[in-house]
Amino acid sequence: MRRKQQDVLFLCGSDEHGIPVTIRAKKENSTPQEVVNRYHAVIEDAFRKLNISFDIYHRTSSELHHDNAANFFMNLYEKGVFTEKVTEQYFDPEAGEFLADRYITGDCPKCGNSGAYGDQCEKCGSSLSPEELINPVSALSGSTPQLRETKNWYLPLQQYQDFLRQWILQGHKDDWKSNVLGQVKSWLDDGLQPRAMTRDLDWGVQVPLDEAAGKVLYVWFDAPIGYISASQAWSLNSGKDWKPYWQDADTHLVHFIGKDNIVFHCIIFPAMLKAHGDYILPENVPANEFLNLENDKISTSRNWAVWAHEFVDTYPQFIDTLRFVLTANMPENKDNNFTWKDFQTKNNSELVGIAGNFLNRVMVLTDKYCDGVVPAKSQDFEELADMHTTATKIGEFIEKYEFRNALNEWMNLARLGNQFLQAQEPWKKIKDQPEAVPAIVRDALEIAALLAHTAEPFMPDTSAKMLKMLNIDLRPWSELGAHELLQEGHKIGEQSLLFEKVEDEMIENEIQKLENTKADNATATAYSINVTPAKETCTYDDFQKIDLRVGTILEAKKVEKADKLLQFVVDTGLDHRTIVSGIAEHFTPEEMVGKKVTVLVNLAPRKIRGIESQGMLLFVENAEGKLVNLSPDGDVQPGNTIN
Repeated sequence: MRRKQQDVLFLCGSDEHGIPVTIRAKKENSTPQEVVNRYHAVIEDAFRKLNISFDIYHRTSSELHHDNAANFFMNLYEKGVFTEKVTEQYFDPEAGEFLADRYITGDCPKCGNSGAYGDQCEKCGSSLSPEELINPVSALSGSTPQLRETKNWYLPLQQYQDFLRQWILQGHKDDWKSNVLGQVKSWLDDGLQPRAMTRDLDWGVQVPLDEAAGKVLYVWFDAPIGYISASQAWSLNSGKDWKPYWQDADTHLVHFIGKDNIVFHCIIFPAMLKAHGDYILPENVPANEFLNLENDKISTSRNWAVWAHEFVDTYPQFIDTLRFVLTANMPENKDNNFTWKDFQTKNNSELVGIAGNFLNRVMVLTDKYCDGVVPAKSQDFEELADMHTTATKIGEFIEKYEFRNALNEWMNLARLGNQFLQAQEPWKKIKDQPEAVPAIVRDALEIAALLAHTAEPFMPDTSAKMLKMLNIDLRPWSELGAHELLQEGHKIGEQSLLFEKVEDEMIENEIQKLENTKADNATATAYSINVTPAKETCTYDDFQKIDLRVGTILEAKKVEKADKLLQFVVDTGLDHRTIVSGIAEHFTPEEMVGKKVTVLVNLAPRKIRGIESQGMLLFVENAEGKLVNLSPDGDVQPGNTIN
């Protein structure tokens, strides 16, 4: 868009709030601010070295952003947008604070994994809520958390459902990507629910209300406001007005994100902007799907990743290759895969073998047959008739967010150049048709010049090298449809190596690095994969406290709005009591009625989804991860003790 001489503000920033930052700080015996300062610098440096040309790379821990996000909240608060709601959340009495989902661990109700988090079990991949965990424990102190009441402020998303459906599913059904529309439709069809915009934490933007001491704004409330804050910071640095970029109806606001953030950029943030009223809505959200690494999901926690800051420092000569390969493999509509072998193939076969080879041939032919000077235009070649539409095609694909197709057009131009030289064979014609050679060299140079100009969005360093070799300057995109980018008599520059070959050793090293990571992970999780490790030793007195009895299930039903929970009425021989258990993915209510089960009857009651559960049912997990009922043998009755 800059090449088209459009007025562009390209911005991004470090999203520095949220629980992962505080977890990292505790692990490092550091502070959240120290953690984000370090990573912000690393990320910003990596983006710069990758030639990602942000006008500003900002951060959400800045004072400007805290003020801006607090003011945004107050605007909605004073308009009466929020609803206040008191709910029960887990509280650590020893640490003296409410616990975020990631600070609660326990037994997964689905697979029994003892290290499940309050939002997800990383062993079986199930999404969870803290209330579903069995034997929840605070990650801060190791104590059993308590459910306590707390008040938070909710954004009533259900009130914006009709607006969102009209604006996106009808207003943008023809220009938004199908994967984005599909996810938005799924959320809307399920029915939007109020979502808390405040949290009981101490790291983040403080909620600007006297009655909200100890609370911060929900990270996905403050993070998108960070785009506005970044624009204001850019304004202060540049002296330009930021408001037209956010308040002018002619401005196009575009979010480039991954699919896991679609809900925040297409539902929550637009609802916030609509409620505020002073800002434009996104024109498009061309979200990509996921990019896997060597056929496995990228995971920073498992170190299954290619770290950008390490790559740019280790392989500065292959930065444009990385940009090229990531564009060629971009998961625009479905998940795609990055492999090191493919990285090597695309570099050596396409960049070195096609584009680099063509430019090298053109430079050699120009020096050899034309003394390094652009010859006169004397002939039109039929096979090159469509050459000058290349820039238009690339531009159209870019503006439709079809970057893979745009890059393919660039590669097709390089292929055309090689095919043209191979068909014309100037090295042969120089012997019997020397007068024909200058025209061939002239058009080959024109192809090279067009390649140099159109490479810049994808590979800016490569474009600069090509322009230097041709001794020309970068032109606006509108001039690339002209039939002459080079003038007769122009002296070209000196030839240099455009692309380096990727050697086997580099690829083997990178693959081995990942294999080592896989081996480390396998060792670290061997017990959890095969046999769950023993828990801490308990005393005989501890064991004596456990009261296990035979029970019979009298009634069973699913818990509403909880896919994993079943609610039972159990005859324990002592009484008929309600027990909630997370086994719905393993058993149906019908097959459980009448079964004898093992019941821990003296477990302290706790509320699960508003239902008081008065005990625990015991099951065994087999090698396939399927739960098996731990049923007593023989003629036993409800209430018989298990010793």
